Amino acid sequence: QVQLVESGGGLVQPGGSLRLSCAASRITFRLYAMGWYRQAPGNKRELVASIGPGGSTNYADAVKGRFTISRNNLKNTVYLQMNSLKPEDTAVYFCNGHLATADYWGQGTQVTVSS
Repeated sequence: QVQLVESGGGLVQPGGSLRLSCAASRITFRLYAMGWYRQAPGNKRELVASIGPGGSTNYADAVKGRFTISRNNLKNTVYLQMNSLKPEDTAVYFCNGHLATADYWGQGTQVTVSS
């Protein structure tokens, strides 16, 4: 069974940093486009950042210049480095893996930015 397991969430003060990780198993990871999404209470799930199999990246305007997505195909892991965090970044962050008709999600990790 395919698994995407997120880690690294938590409580951080405004201006702080967190690094999220998503470890994938039972997929040919290097072929997949990987993404990070987030969902705040009362809001729909939105794309934060994505990285293609070749390493091309895409970011939501709200996080450009603050967040960096990367991947390590040897470790089957995708990362999201989040700097200069703001209270509005508070949400559950989900990892996604996509290839053709295959679409997999992790269980989510909570990120709370508060003083």
